[in-house]
Amino acid sequence: MSAVTDNKSHHRFELEVDGHVATEHYKLDGNVITFEHTEVPTELGGKGVGSKLVQGALDQVRAAGLKLIPQCPFVKAWINKHPDYQDLVKV
Repeated sequence: MSAVTDNKSHHRFELEVDGHVATEHYKLDGNVITFEHTEVPTELGGKGVGSKLVQGALDQVRAAGLKLIPQCPFVKAWINKHPDYQDLVKV
C-alpha cells in the first residue's frame, strides 16, 4: 500500500493499492474541509483500505490545521470508532 496523497486538482485524497485507487472526495472552504464521499474499488473491499485512506487523509487535515465536516457516513463512523480524531470535527 502506498501513502495517502492529496490530489488538489481533483479535490480528493487518494490511496493506490494493487493498481486500484481508493478516493476521499472533499470540498475545501477556507480552513474547513468537508469529506463528501469515500470510494473504495470492489477489488479492494474488506481489506481495510477505506480505513487507511481516511486515517491518512485525517492526519493531513490535522497537519494543515484544518477543521473537518464529516458529511460522508463512512468517515463519520470511522471517527466515532477513533475518538482521538474527534478534535478535528467542526462543532
